[in-house]
Order: sequence, then C-alpha cells, then structure tokens
Amino acid sequence: MNVLLVTLDQFRGDCLSCAGHPVVRTPHLDDLARDGVRLAAHYSQAAPCAPGRASLYTGLYAMNHRVVANGTPLDDRFDNVARLARRAGYTPTLFGYTDQTIDPRCATGPDDPRLRTYEGVLPGFDVALDLTDDQRPWLAWLAELGHDPGTNGHRELAREPERPAQHGVSAFLTDHLIDWIERQDGPWFAHASYLRPHPPYAAAGHWSRAYDPADVDLPLAPSPQRHQLHELALAVPGVAAPQDEGELRRLRAQYYGMIGDVDAQLGRVWEVLRRTGQWDETLVIVTADHGEQLGDHGLLEKLGYFEASYHIVGIVRDPRHPTGHGSTVDAFTENVDVLPTICDALDLEVPTQCDGLPLTPFLAGTDPPWWRDAAHWEYDWRDLSLAHGAPAWPWDRRLERHHLAVTRTRDAAYVQFGDASWLAFDLAADPTWRTTLDDPATVLALAQTQLVWRGRHAERTMSSVLVTDRPVGRLPLDVGALRRA
Repeated sequence: MNVLLVTLDQFRGDCLSCAGHPVVRTPHLDDLARDGVRLAAHYSQAAPCAPGRASLYTGLYAMNHRVVANGTPLDDRFDNVARLARRAGYTPTLFGYTDQTIDPRCATGPDDPRLRTYEGVLPGFDVALDLTDDQRPWLAWLAELGHDPGTNGHRELAREPERPAQHGVSAFLTDHLIDWIERQDGPWFAHASYLRPHPPYAAAGHWSRAYDPADVDLPLAPSPQRHQLHELALAVPGVAAPQDEGELRRLRAQYYGMIGDVDAQLGRVWEVLRRTGQWDETLVIVTADHGEQLGDHGLLEKLGYFEASYHIVGIVRDPRHPTGHGSTVDAFTENVDVLPTICDALDLEVPTQCDGLPLTPFLAGTDPPWWRDAAHWEYDWRDLSLAHGAPAWPWDRRLERHHLAVTRTRDAAYVQFGDASWLAFDLAADPTWRTTLDDPATVLALAQTQLVWRGRHAERTMSSVLVTDRPVGRLPLDVGALRRA
C-alpha cells in the first residue's frame, strides 16, 4: 500500500465547503471526504509550526515532546513517522518542509549549519524537494520561466498574485510530487507539505481574484473582557488584525484564494492516482499543523488559546475500509492520532511513546466506546520573553509560567495558565468563546478533567518496562524499540 501524508499549513477546520462554510469552495477536498472520512472535530495539539508538527510527527502531546517554539530542538530519542515508514520497508520522501530543529547532541559540532535554523528536516526522510528557508528551488524555477524573483522567498510569496497560478509555490510542489509518483514502480510513502494557506496573505494568479472581498464573511469581534495574554497579543504588530474593514475583507479573500489554490493542486494529485490505478492502493491523510485566527477575536496567525488556531482540516481515505467512506466523524480527533493510524495501516506496533490512538475504527465505520470526550492543545510564549534577556537559571523560573493548556469538551473549554490564572468558556450557550463560566463547581470539574488528562499522558518511555528476575517486564523488553522511543 502507498501512503500520502498531506499537510496544509495554517488551514482552519471550518474552511471547507463540505463543512458548511458559507463562502469557501473546496471541490477536491470535498471529493476526498465523499470517498473517505471527514474528521469534523479534528485538532492540532500546539502552535506555531514546529510544536504542532512535532505532535503530528511523533504522536506526542507538547507536554511530552517539549517542542515549545519554532527553534526548540526535537529530542532525537523519539520515534517519528519517517522512521516508522523505514521500518515498514519504505523510503519516506519529503516534498516541502517539516520545521523540526535538530537535536544539538546529534550535530557534527558547533559549526554544524543545522544549528542555525529551525527549518530542519525530520530525521528519517529523504528529501525530493526542499522548500525550507527561502524556497530556493521555486525561486530558481521562476527565474527559468523569465520572472525576476531575486533571493527573498517571503517577498516572492507576497507577489504571487502577479504571476499565473501555475507558477505558484503550490503548483511547483505539486508538479514535483506528480512527476515522482508517476516514476514509482512499487509501494511508496510521500509527505507533501504545502506552505499555503500560510501568510503572506497573497494567493497565486487568478486565485487572488477568486473571492470578492465584499462577499466574504467577517470575523468574530474580540470580547470586551480579555485575559492579559489576549491584550498582549493585540498589541503585537502583525498579530493584531487590521482595524479597517476593507483591509480585513481583502485579507480573508486572499486566504480563501490560497485554499482554492491548494485544493485545485490536490485535485491534480487525485487525478493522477486514479489515472495510474493507485487510488485504491493509497492511504491518503490530509491535515494541517495548526489553524489561523483570520481576524477572529482581533488576531491573525496562530497563537493563544482560541479554537480557530487549533481546529484544523482532517480527512482520511483508507482504501482497505470502504464501508466507512463518505462518513463524518463528530468525535474529537487529534493530530497525535495520525502516527498511530499510519502504524496500524502498515501493520506496525504503535510506539509506546504515543499519546494518540489509531483512527482505524472510525475509518471502518464504527464508533469505539473508549474514545476521548475532549480535545486538548497547548501554547507556550516563552520565546517572546527570551527576546528581553534570559532569566538566571536555576533560580528564576518565570519562563515556565508562560504556558497554557486547553481542554475543550462539547459544552465548555477550560484554559489553565502557568501563572495559576485560568479561563472557562460556556460553549453550549455561546460557541464563539466570548461567554465565560464562573460557577465554581463547573470550573472545578473542568480543571479536574484537565488534571486527569495530564496524569494519564505523563511521559511513559520506561514506565512500560519492569526489570525483574524474569525474562521480561510488564511488556516485552525490546531494547531496540526503547532506543527509538
């Protein structure tokens, strides 16, 4: 069986036409959902990119992998999706990027160039198309086409509306992916990591004009009563949303245009898989590393505790389970479930480290009774504080207070901050996260729910082993697996 893992950077879970969005059109993702399973309540476990991707790639909550910012190293002892693919006999191949900083203990020395960037490649992947840093391969291609792109990738992303959509960064990745798929003569494993719909808010070619700003929906206004973190974010340039309605409408129209572009590119991939007879031989998983505020609560990008930054797209098509095709899963699913799902599909044991669970029962059309009844995510903003000077270790532990964890149930959300402050939202009465809960008994129950969640998912690498005078402990003692974990 082939495996295609697709990530769309900063793709909100409500921005699908099959999810009922009033404006966005996503015919090719809708096609996949009709022929697969849509995860309607799918969540990322962290933001921004590196923390969210660390959870996706390892199956670990942020409290266990401890990648808290873009630039936090991912501990090399952890298993990951590329390494497990290799154990299954594949050569896992990357198109795009993974944003995982090298573990410094694996560097060749202090001059190792991998220690100068957070945009490292997850260990285990072969790289077919490297779109880290300034998207240099794309810029070189633009130059060959007669454009004058220079060397600043961010600037050229902002100029995407000036060029044809087929010259965009999403089309460029898709061209390489399709060419590679068509050359494969056996089972393959590919990770297509698309940058879009990530900022700058500028869609490629005609997609920049696909949505009239006058027709787009407007975001949720911020609540008049706000936590200090919310106030801090509203004061950060580039994080605070535009105050001008016209500018805000233009921004949202460009975001929707970028979604239209990547949707069209994925349609090209689906066509190739069908034309080459691989559609029913390929496990397809589409998700995102995190969401996008898109002006909701007065904010842009991904941060804080609000749902828009963590509710993400989730669609899975497993050709082995046609009975589940066309279904929608309303249970809470999380990106930490992706790696266990791939393990199950490849007949590999789920690593002991994993916090997530295989989605296989849902893909087969059943409703497992043991499933979680809440979604969870975390956010850490200590990197903002480090810009003002690091506190003296080990006496000053202020950085550990710049952290929050969210438990989101059907009817409520509880936010626990590292400085002992908290928030609780009544989502049954108001799903916009602007109505707080103050009833002590209800808040206590939510806090206890989060405490139980943390207790159940404490780091478990060695807790599954008991060294005794017997040949094995509680679980079979696989030293190789422990080294990988």
